[in-house]
Amino acid sequence: MAVIEADSSIEKPQAAAENEAASSTEKPMAGGDKGKGDKKSKKKKTLGKGTAAVLMLLRDHVTNGSTVASVNSVMVAEWATSLSLLFDPKCPGLESLVEKVKEIVESNEVRRLPKIPKGTRDFGKEQMAIRERAFSIITSVFKMHGATALDTPVFELRETLMGKYGEDSKLIYDLADQGGELCSLRYDLTVPFARYVAMNSISALKRYQIAKVYRRDNPSKGRYREFYQCDFDIAGVYEPMEPDFEVIKVLTELLNQLDIGTYEIKLNHRKLLDGMLEICGVPPQKFRTVCSSIDKLDKQTFEQVKKELVDEKGISNETADEIGNLVKTRGPPLEVLMGLRKEGSKFMNNEGSVAALNELEILFKALDKANAIDKIVFDLSLARGLDYYTGVIYEAVFKGAAQVGSIAAGGRYDNLVGMFSGKQIPAVGVSLGIERVFAIMEQQEKEKNEKIRPTETEVLVSILGKDLTLAAELVSELWSAGIKAEFKLTTRVANHIKYALQSSIPWMVLVGESELQKGTVKLKDVEANQEYEVDRKDFVQELKNRLSRP
Repeated sequence: MAVIEADSSIEKPQAAAENEAASSTEKPMAGGDKGKGDKKSKKKKTLGKGTAAVLMLLRDHVTNGSTVASVNSVMVAEWATSLSLLFDPKCPGLESLVEKVKEIVESNEVRRLPKIPKGTRDFGKEQMAIRERAFSIITSVFKMHGATALDTPVFELRETLMGKYGEDSKLIYDLADQGGELCSLRYDLTVPFARYVAMNSISALKRYQIAKVYRRDNPSKGRYREFYQCDFDIAGVYEPMEPDFEVIKVLTELLNQLDIGTYEIKLNHRKLLDGMLEICGVPPQKFRTVCSSIDKLDKQTFEQVKKELVDEKGISNETADEIGNLVKTRGPPLEVLMGLRKEGSKFMNNEGSVAALNELEILFKALDKANAIDKIVFDLSLARGLDYYTGVIYEAVFKGAAQVGSIAAGGRYDNLVGMFSGKQIPAVGVSLGIERVFAIMEQQEKEKNEKIRPTETEVLVSILGKDLTLAAELVSELWSAGIKAEFKLTTRVANHIKYALQSSIPWMVLVGESELQKGTVKLKDVEANQEYEVDRKDFVQELKNRLSRP
């Protein structure tokens, strides 16, 4: 309070009597042009309405309503004493002060705009148009491969989710106990899918799911706490690399059809990774936690990762350096595969590594025949820190200017279903992080500088008047014919045309007094700015012809 009162750069709140006195003593400037002459005077800072109101309450208490002309140390000391007494619970003035402050806060709350939680987003009509286009492409690719749709609850029993994500389990959103069951928001769509397969004793299923997942993460650019995932999974196929091939092929088709620019798919094998750690001397019980550290190499330097391995995870310097030498291996799949199999390779003396390399050879040859291998990079640094992966793992990374990082990831998880049912059902899947894809698509639209159509409306029925009955009759005929249409009632033609232009509606049906008398309607091609008069009974067929509808 003392600081505010002493600061001459802050405009102080005044009581009504002070305002009146100030206005009566105010002198007009020369020439009667008040306020124009003092150009050099700085604009004073103003207090917020809530702060100003509370300041007035406290000032009235300590000064008994008198004006504060200047502030000195004696006055500040007196204020401190007076205010400390006011906040004594026994002070009769405290209850009155609290009630007045509550009134101020409540009146301020009405004016304050609401906010959304950090790490979440609202999507306007233009953004939703882009999202719906992307979802349509994604769904069509999934369906082309014979996948069926599945939906699962947004929250699961906590026991279902715990122990499946390794160190990432700390990011699971726990819910308050609402009746005896401990629940958490789903972290991904893979574990709920495995739970569904186990619970329903399903032996084989190819499914897709597009839904929101939740992470108790620190929000940052392109990283949210609520976001969509688009998953494609194949469960119950036992032939080696058959489902792995199809899932990776689906991923390349998705990214090609979304047309978001250049990308690469980094690929590795969990058994090969475990073999590498065994060769380097990492104890088996530390494989998963070391993988979690290696998984950070796309965001951190090896020196940073090495520090974590040595200082936090108890790995020796020599072992960490050996890991560092091997994780640098990356390149064209078949070329790297040959290098890992050459004579003298440590990997050829490790049983798990040999099995992984044999599987990868089958996969790479299939991808080569399917013209999909040019997007694949065999990368030994790819680790995928999630605990449930058991075989091939992959991650798609955008290579354009927008720094969005990983846009899709997945792999084989043969043991996850068995964790719920005891029956081992092999499974492979991929998850597209659609929020980052949207970010790229939105940026592309901005760069094109093209207007995004938020609606698919084809015809605007424009009634030059307020005749809702007529509008209902005409627009219903269009809807019945399968034509996407809206209607508008106003006497001003300019308003109809403005709305059609803003919404990029290609055709208008204009009806005024003259059209009503003649039994006609006027069709307007908005872009070409041309009009055609047609009989009222023929306008639907005429529009179907012009819209190239059967």
